[in-house]
Amino acid sequence: MWGVAVGLAVMIISVCIILGFKGEIRDKVIGLGGHVQIINYQSLYSSEPQPVVVDSLLMFRLSHNPGVAHVQRFATKTGMLKTDEAFKGISLRGVAEEYDTTFLASHLVEGRLPRFQSDTTYNEVAISRIISRELGLGVGDRVYAYFFSDNVRARRYQIVGVYETHLNEFDNTWVFTDLRAVQRLAGWDSGQCTGAEVLVDDFEQLESVTAEVASQMNRTQDCYSATYSTHNIRELYPGIFSWLSLLDTNVYVILALMIGLSLFTMTAGLLIIILERTNFIAVMKSLGASNTQLRLIFLHFAALLVGRGLLLGNLIGIGLALLQKYLGIVHLDPATYYVDVVPITLSWPLILLLNVATLIITVLVLIIPTFLVSRIEPARVMRFE
Repeated sequence: MWGVAVGLAVMIISVCIILGFKGEIRDKVIGLGGHVQIINYQSLYSSEPQPVVVDSLLMFRLSHNPGVAHVQRFATKTGMLKTDEAFKGISLRGVAEEYDTTFLASHLVEGRLPRFQSDTTYNEVAISRIISRELGLGVGDRVYAYFFSDNVRARRYQIVGVYETHLNEFDNTWVFTDLRAVQRLAGWDSGQCTGAEVLVDDFEQLESVTAEVASQMNRTQDCYSATYSTHNIRELYPGIFSWLSLLDTNVYVILALMIGLSLFTMTAGLLIIILERTNFIAVMKSLGASNTQLRLIFLHFAALLVGRGLLLGNLIGIGLALLQKYLGIVHLDPATYYVDVVPITLSWPLILLLNVATLIITVLVLIIPTFLVSRIEPARVMRFE
């Protein structure tokens, strides 16, 4: 019974951790880069982002596609932040007033977000904690930024906020400011930007929404003859999502080991129970009980033990998962795992499926040791008694 309980508890905790971990990392990547991006096709082959027109009409058309929740513009420009003691390469990311700041605001650790306006430049930036520590900068400080194209352009920005997502791929370089500041740096018109981010209602519909947007946008051109190209978040960051897919293998291995543990302990336990009750089996057979009836008695008894084990396993597994979810007892190194505490996502359908699968598989396998009942002969047992 305890073997089943421990096995189920470990399976529940493992599934909750993997689901939580995948969901946390995926939400962070999407929070920074959106679900689908529409960019200039030439940007794929250029070291510098190339502009494409994203006007209000295009945003209106995109927002009315099935499954699309929100559309927002962005513009990027590579450069360098420099202080008297150090310098740091950055990617200045400009966004406008329609930008969904929910994710960025939730990861703000100091100060506030810059004012994101399309028609006004405030020269305010939000930097990551990594950049803040490397350059020794904080909220309220001013810093010079240098951008290189045909000539060197210098800008002085005021730091109004510090954020931290623990995704070093982004935190190492991304600096947020308003869209117009980047457009002026790059010499683009007010309608031009690096591209548009499309947020979808349901991540499970990502591929279908991508296909719909791609059929509408790909190979079309704007008024400057720039060609649109559509890519979803999986295509833009294949390394991260491939790594997350590999985590499923760990779950399958753990599930197989724990179910194997439950089967082994229950099979051994049932064999012992049968051998300890040979006298009972002999008496029942002498009274006319069939092998099938006796096997069902032991099978029902084993199923009762499995049921108790499942109940204990749920109490232990779900209890520990809830403690971690709301108290964050177990911490991680964010430099390695991208999160500072073990994330938990409780999926009740999956937990129910684990219970049903464990019960069915265990009971089916326990049919095998009950065949020992048919090999017990009443005459032989009673003679020794």
